[in-house]
Amino acid sequence: MPIRSAGPAAGAPRATRTLSAGAPIDLAHTLAPLRRGPGDPCHQITPDGAHWHASRMPTGPVTYRLVQADPATVTADAWGPGAAEFLDRLDHMLCLDDQLDDFVPIHPTVAAAHQRYPGLRMLRTGLVLEALIPAVLEQKVHTVSAHAAWRCLVHRFGSAAPGPAPEGMRVAPDADTWRRIPSWSFHRANVGPQRWQTIVRVAGLADSLERTAALPPGEAARRLRTIRGIGEWTAAETAQRAFGDADALSVGDFHLASVVGWTLLGRDIDDAEMVDYLEPVRPHRYRTIRLLEISGQARKPRFGPRTPITDHRWH
Repeated sequence: MPIRSAGPAAGAPRATRTLSAGAPIDLAHTLAPLRRGPGDPCHQITPDGAHWHASRMPTGPVTYRLVQADPATVTADAWGPGAAEFLDRLDHMLCLDDQLDDFVPIHPTVAAAHQRYPGLRMLRTGLVLEALIPAVLEQKVHTVSAHAAWRCLVHRFGSAAPGPAPEGMRVAPDADTWRRIPSWSFHRANVGPQRWQTIVRVAGLADSLERTAALPPGEAARRLRTIRGIGEWTAAETAQRAFGDADALSVGDFHLASVVGWTLLGRDIDDAEMVDYLEPVRPHRYRTIRLLEISGQARKPRFGPRTPITDHRWH
């Protein structure tokens, strides 16, 4: 993976922080939900195992590079105007304050994954629009199409990632840019009117939306759902990344209930039955789903023998 070494942003000063958690951190699995498909211009993993991501902090754009120094230590390098703010919030983002005393896995498969991956953390980026807009793009369409739209729009309307980022990395557009993208540009990215109108709507509410990150996760998600075009699934997908909500269950996902049913119960179930089945693990329903995802055991029949489901996105 080539690293950019020229250009005005490449010489930006680097800020560094080493985070020692005193407990395991599974960096790769924890960060996986940030990646919006292969070729995500905001997220890359380089051959040395480093995780690169470009974000837009309140203080400005940032490119950060995270590496796992040992099972309980993460080293972070950051470039750009938002670098200091990002590093200051890193322990908050990685949910090092996770409370698991009340987590009792609902099934042996989940229990085994919890034992095997004790360093799995939730994500609390605090960046609501960054999580919300890709979720809107993924509403009721195939994931491949949504990821292609994300790549198209970020490449066209985003900006170069600061610092010596891997070639092609971009920072997603700011709220004002999202709000001003013309309808024909959304159309060229295969984004229909309902989705692009929702994106423009939430971009216009960006300041108030970003303030929801300071609220309890349940209340923050409830406020998101008051916006036209934002339902339970989209609010949950946002809460999983921006709010660190270990209970944010993606009700309405095209495949999730079936995967939960076939993997844990040996039969197909619908959303209502999934919600009932997972009720005993509140407030850890999303944590249960993440453990199921990374267990390697998630399955759903597909016109023949069951095949393992390994992709983080199921819909």
